[in-house]
Amino acid sequence: MSEEKPTPLDYFKAIFLYVPDSVEPVSLIGRAIAYLIIFIWGWTFIFHSVESNYVASSFLHNVNLVFHEAGHVIFSPFGRFIHVLGGTLGQLLIPFIVLCAFLLKNRDAFGASVGLWWLGQNFMDIAPYVNDARDLKLPLLGGVTGRDVLDYHDWEYLLGKPGLLRYDHFLGHASHCLGIFVMLTAFVWGGYILYRQYVNRGSLTGS
Repeated sequence: MSEEKPTPLDYFKAIFLYVPDSVEPVSLIGRAIAYLIIFIWGWTFIFHSVESNYVASSFLHNVNLVFHEAGHVIFSPFGRFIHVLGGTLGQLLIPFIVLCAFLLKNRDAFGASVGLWWLGQNFMDIAPYVNDARDLKLPLLGGVTGRDVLDYHDWEYLLGKPGLLRYDHFLGHASHCLGIFVMLTAFVWGGYILYRQYVNRGSLTGS
């Protein structure tokens, strides 16, 4: 008899739900602590509104800002519009790349769930910026606002060029909600992987 071919569900489990047959307790404890940190930290983002711009007060905003500015540079050869959009693309691509690296290269589904959490946080980080496209009140890099420098505000330009400025609040809140959804998915995914690793844990003595 020929062997049954793996189903799409089998591939999904092998990639997204992979857990080693034996998990070192020390590693498990470290992952549990990491999960607790991002779980508690994540809810502080979820419970704050777009208008509060709470994300800007987090040190993670400065980390995201580095990749945002790098995105402008990386996408600069592709024309003005993509160059401006590249800032947002840059800060979304980096956590996505981290997610894929953990998942496909390291076969670390828990690490990938942390990458997904970071991706969700970046959608929340972007939301106040999008929401500010008409108001132009947020302080930007250099200590100015969008009102002070023409075409300096990314999302005023990105939405203004195609005549979509009136949708800035809708898109800002949509980005925030998408970030919440992605982050909640990361909580469920990471929690499940952590539970599976707990089941497969070894003993501290190695017996």
